[in-house]
Formats: sequence, C-alpha cells, structure tokens
Amino acid sequence: MNQHISDQVDALIAQRPGKTLLEPEYTDEAITINDFIYRSGGTSSAYMIVTPAGRIIVNTGCGFEGPHHRKLFDDIYSGPTRYIITTQGHTDHVGGVHAFREPGAVYVANELNQSVQLDDARVIKRMRQWAPVWFGRDGDTVARFAAEFPSVSNAQDEPVPDLTFTDRLALTVGGLEIELHSGVGETVDGAMVWLPQHRIAMISNLLGPLFGHFPNLNTVRGQRYRFVEPYLKTIRTLRDLRPQTLITGRGEPIEGEELIDAVLKRMYDAVDYVHRTTLDGINAGKSVESLMREIDLPPHLYVGQGYGQVKWGVKTIWETYLGWFHHDSTTALYDVPRTKTLADLVELAGVERAIELAETRLAEGAVVEATALSEAALAFEPDNGPATRVLLACHRELLTQPSTEANFWESGWLAHQIKKLEAAVAELDTSR
Repeated sequence: MNQHISDQVDALIAQRPGKTLLEPEYTDEAITINDFIYRSGGTSSAYMIVTPAGRIIVNTGCGFEGPHHRKLFDDIYSGPTRYIITTQGHTDHVGGVHAFREPGAVYVANELNQSVQLDDARVIKRMRQWAPVWFGRDGDTVARFAAEFPSVSNAQDEPVPDLTFTDRLALTVGGLEIELHSGVGETVDGAMVWLPQHRIAMISNLLGPLFGHFPNLNTVRGQRYRFVEPYLKTIRTLRDLRPQTLITGRGEPIEGEELIDAVLKRMYDAVDYVHRTTLDGINAGKSVESLMREIDLPPHLYVGQGYGQVKWGVKTIWETYLGWFHHDSTTALYDVPRTKTLADLVELAGVERAIELAETRLAEGAVVEATALSEAALAFEPDNGPATRVLLACHRELLTQPSTEANFWESGWLAHQIKKLEAAVAELDTSR
C-alpha cells in the first residue's frame, strides 16, 4: 500500500469516531445517496433503492422507527415495494419490516436469519436489563413517532422471511441486477447487497457499525462470541467484488475502489495479526491477562477502536479456543463468587486498610488496581462511604483516558456507573 493511500485510510478511520456516529440521527426528509438510492437515518440506517418496476427496501430499523422510515421513503417514491431485504437479524434491522409489508412484497434474508432472531429471543429478558446502559431509547422520539403514525404499529417485529438464500441469490427488478452474498460478521446471517451494474456494495453493519474499526468479537452488552476466520472470509468476499461505492449502516458512503480496498485490507490484516499473535501467546503458555496487556497493533495496522477493542478481541480469541477454565484456579470449577472471597479478605485485612491501599494505588496511577480494591471493600461493606468515593474517583479517572473515552462500550459503561456512584454518594451525604 503506497503512503498516499495509507494516509487516506488513516484519515477515513479518524473521521468515523465511535460515540458520535452511533447516535441516531433522524431527518424530516430522506437523504439522497445517488439518483436511485435514498437513506433514512436511525439506530441503523434504512435504505430505499428505486427502479422503474418498484422499490427495494434494505433494512427497516427498530419497530418504532419503521413507520418513520416508510413515510420518508413514500414521500419520494411510494412503491410498489418489490423486496424487503435485511442485512442481518439484529433488532435494528428487522424490527420495522411490518411497516413495509404489502401485497406482492417479498421479505428476503439469509437462511440463518431465524436462528439469529431466536438467539436474541432466548436471552431477551437479560439483554433488556443490560442494554439500556448503552441503548436507552429516547422516549420523546418513540412517543413522537407513535403520535405521527397512530394507524401503524410501532411494536418490534419478529419477521419470518418469505425467501431465504445460502451463499448467493440473484434478483432483477426493473432492469436493476441485485446480488445477495452471505457473510459473517456481527451476526452469522449477514447479507451483502451487491449492485454489479453500478459496483455498489451495501453492507450496513456486517463488519461492525463503525467501518474501519476493530470488530466486537464479543459485545459487552451480551451475545454469542463471534469468530475470526468467518469474519476474514467475509472481507475476502467483499474485496473480490471490487466495489466502487461502499454503503454502510452509519456514516456517509465511501467512494473509490482503491480506497475501499485499502481499508478492507487494513481491517483484515489487523484482525489477522491479533488472531495469530494471540495464538502464538497461547502456545507460549501465556495467560490471557498478560496477552491483553502485551498485544497491540503496530502503527501500519492502525484501525479504530471505538466499538471493538484489541484487548477484548484477545480475550475472546483466547476463550474461543481454550474456554473459560484458565488452568490457574481450582475455585473457577465451582460456584463460589469472586466477590465472596474478596469480601472475606477485606474482613481479614480490615476495610479501612483496604480503602487506604485503594487510595494509594489511585494516587500512583494504578487505576484498575484501585478499582478492584474499592470493589472488594464494597463487596464486604456495600454502604461504605469512603470506598464508594474512591470507586467514583477511579471511574472518573478511567473515563478521562483517551482510548477509553473514544470507545462506545467502555465509556458508556463508565458513565453509567459514575451516575450510580454519584447517586450513592449523594444518598450517603443526605443520611449523615
């Protein structure tokens, strides 16, 4: 890769920051991508492809967004809707399918779509408990859409495809050729929408919602592990298509065959490097924690870490190959919580001494160690004011670190915990 293109890749990645690009952006009019493709923004963008013989809808948002997307698209071209395509089975892609159902419309998805939806349904109660840390819906937006479209359900759809495909499916609408290629990334039911006559690839969040960033091999909100080799195969498939335009789930389209290919190669090489280096460390007998500390990307493999992070990728790869038992602790085989043992040790040492040590570690800059000590003190005495204050200071300090602040998941968790700890401190002060 020549230096000029490498610099362009760096600039593209830097222009797609984590938290900013992941904030839903709703407009009053659909955004024109070109003379036949339009976008409606939201949790993940929905797209409309217009042909002389009807339209194709690519992704439909969450249930409450579906009527909004339809209204914006209808204002430009009201149909008929020939196909509804979802690029993956996550809720922010399939939830609004019902809003576009009409006679003659065919819902198309990867054959694994139902298994992905089922995976979410199996743990939906726990996911609904955890997800608001990062995905607290804007109640005003939900209420506004419900008031604007009272005759259309805003419930989350659980759609069943009318037509599925395994590896590749070819469609033609109004002279427009459409190919669907299977892929694995955020989910195993990925569908890349390829328009060969125009060399346009629509991949949405298949390779992650932040294109050019390290993937979430395991999202901290809770879902199945994601495997490296199928992800790399998907990038190879996409590179082989040689797209001139790449349309993702968030952000503006990326233009230029050479630039698109260079970013894809960078993403491929970065994940491949972490995969191989982690395997080398595993076979050298290193612990997962040491590998999380040691492994980082060399400068020429710079990718963003606003969504996934290298250290989390290392941990996921380690456990994907070796499982949860790390061969370093017998108690890991049993059901004694770590917090119980920590509380016992704090009782033995004295809670005041544990808090003093936490304060010392924080002052030394060992913030993670100070966090662990504060959590141990609170495991022993949940309402301990000094321990709560130290833990709050630790979270605030962690949030100021540039790499942490830029990451959607890590910063979201820390901000959520800070609010809880601030409320706890305020309650302690009131009860004095």
